[in-house]
Amino acid sequence: MASALVKGAVQSGVLLPQDIVASDPVRAAAEHLAAESGLRVLDGNWEVCQAADVLVLCVKPGDALAALRDMSSELAGKLVISIVAGIPLARLQEAVGLGTRLIRVMPNTPALVHRGASAFSLGAGATEADAATAQKLFGAVGTVCRVKEELLDVVTGLSGSGPAYIYLVIEALADGGVLMGLPRDLALQLAAQTVSGSAEMVLQTGQHPAVLRDMVTSPGGTTIAGLEALEAKGLRSALLSAVRAATEKARELGRPR
Repeated sequence: MASALVKGAVQSGVLLPQDIVASDPVRAAAEHLAAESGLRVLDGNWEVCQAADVLVLCVKPGDALAALRDMSSELAGKLVISIVAGIPLARLQEAVGLGTRLIRVMPNTPALVHRGASAFSLGAGATEADAATAQKLFGAVGTVCRVKEELLDVVTGLSGSGPAYIYLVIEALADGGVLMGLPRDLALQLAAQTVSGSAEMVLQTGQHPAVLRDMVTSPGGTTIAGLEALEAKGLRSALLSAVRAATEKARELGRPR
């Protein structure tokens, strides 16, 4: 996710490579990102804190609080943007201290191709200028909205994890095409474009997906036969359950242990 955000921000022009510094416990990973984006790699989190006014925390949930505590003495007066799944603002604030401003964001990986979906919530000390910073950074790589913090775990379950659900749908559609005789590369191209184009129609027309679905569904035709099979196999229920499970996992990650 960090790589997607950095490369998306640089490609969109919202940030210049020379304005970005980064550190990673796996030095090779940071150097690979530097080669792709032009950012500067520093030796550790402390050096990043000293060099930057805005820090984006891009680590696994189990590492987040320890990383912030280690940096806390260098974070006073700075803005920290966390994209860590599940960890609530209250626990982040406890780790950094009251002198640090916080924003919690849930982005997703299509930010890499400027088609991301992000939502954010401000910590108690964050300002409207900080909100504008988050809007600029994440808005440069897709859509961004501001929500109440209690909704961020749901955002995680829907759009944060959602690309994986859609990749599975694309893979399954392509497999269906192969099953019925299409070449693999053609089936995958058609499946991906179908998903992309259908999503774009929802966004551009503003119509409810059910309305657009009915436009494709002729009486006694092929589409209604396919929809019957999907309903019989529980596709709708499976997707509902996926969002629920991912949301509950995000909430679990945020609980003290």
